[in-house]
Amino acid sequence: MTLTQPPLALLLDVDGPLASPVTRRVPEDIISTLIGLVNRGIPVIFNTGRSDAFITDQLMGPMLDAGLPAGSVVHAICEKGAVWFSFTADGPGPIHVDRELAMPAAFGDDIRALVARSYDGHMFFDETKRAMVSVEQHVEVESASYLLEQAKFDADALALLAAHDLGATRLEHRAPASAGTVDYRVDPSIISTDIESVRLGKDLGASRAVELLAAQGIVPQAWRTVGDSRTDYAMADWLHHQDHAVEHVDVRPAEGVPAKPYPVRTAADLGLGGDVINDFAGGAFLKSWLDALA
Repeated sequence: MTLTQPPLALLLDVDGPLASPVTRRVPEDIISTLIGLVNRGIPVIFNTGRSDAFITDQLMGPMLDAGLPAGSVVHAICEKGAVWFSFTADGPGPIHVDRELAMPAAFGDDIRALVARSYDGHMFFDETKRAMVSVEQHVEVESASYLLEQAKFDADALALLAAHDLGATRLEHRAPASAGTVDYRVDPSIISTDIESVRLGKDLGASRAVELLAAQGIVPQAWRTVGDSRTDYAMADWLHHQDHAVEHVDVRPAEGVPAKPYPVRTAADLGLGGDVINDFAGGAFLKSWLDALA
């Protein structure tokens, strides 16, 4: 196998940096820039809590339509590392699921029933998830209204976890199972709540990304990770701890930028205002990297 060492590899969260949190869609200019980066031999890996179905609809399909170069491979690590697949100009490869990291099916059924009974005016049960159990805000619902209902839903989800004797954590709250274990996490974001194994995370996604590229004989000289929340820093944390050169981009730094042993960039580093966040900031960084290569 021939070893290749591209100057950069991109490990990208999807919601926020690429897909608008308002429309949940990826703008055409970002698709075009991603194609340009792939054309120049830059590995692009999506590292997301989203399902493979979402990636297929919002990224793979548009990238194929835009002319993904023949011979290129794009990797998608979904559900925070529990599910992954790759695609080429010929379409998607097989979908891999780590069944050991999946939520019990009976618990998922109870959450589906809970949403239908009490919360379907504000959120929907994500039927596309293969390992996680997730609910998401309806696009037409105001954020403030959703967040109020989300807090109630999360409390009900914790109660259902306890009823199934599944130890869980949510932010600072811990509720062990009868055996004293805490194997699951309730993880709220600004548009959704994921209920998942505590073994899932953006660090697991980073590990899978390195493995997928290594299987192709690709060892990047440096990495750029991009996210919109504190949990996304785990991508860069893992890469740094494994001695990879990495810089992280935070496209929604209002939560506060933590001190890290690697560079952290925001839109301000591109000379942009503080109002440039989410996919606008993500798109600007992607374009800056493409321009630098050109």
